[in-house]
Amino acid sequence: MAARAGVGKDTIYRRWSGKPELVFEAVFTTTDDAPPPDTGTLAGDLTVLLQGLVDEFRAPAAAAALPGLLADFAADPELKARIRSDFLAPSKERLLVVFERAVLRGEIAPETPVDLVLDTLAGAVFFHVGLVGESPDPQLAALLAAVVAKGIEVR
Repeated sequence: MAARAGVGKDTIYRRWSGKPELVFEAVFTTTDDAPPPDTGTLAGDLTVLLQGLVDEFRAPAAAAALPGLLADFAADPELKARIRSDFLAPSKERLLVVFERAVLRGEIAPETPVDLVLDTLAGAVFFHVGLVGESPDPQLAALLAAVVAKGIEVR
């Protein structure tokens, strides 16, 4: 890989401490640079976020990389911690903006367990598309967003 990029292995390993980190970033962080969506509703924002996740998980590269990455994560707790801190935490921080806006609009309560909601959404997409390998219904993102937004709305 380093030779194709025209750099030495040292250059690669300065940025990524191993192949799993490199693969994870290359395959699963393609939508992380996008600004948080602002459709005016929590359900709308979640639909945009979830559609990005669905698209990411159903890409051929993700399907090919996922089994190996899962094995690497299970075998190496330090790798799992690095992925959480280096890749997932910044992405999660960006997504918190969506929930802060929903609180300001009065859609959800300030004490909503946002981390649990995000894990639920990502887990549903991961299980449905990445693990089970189902071809997602075109409405999957919107349906999940509607179910979760309804479940955490202020009553």
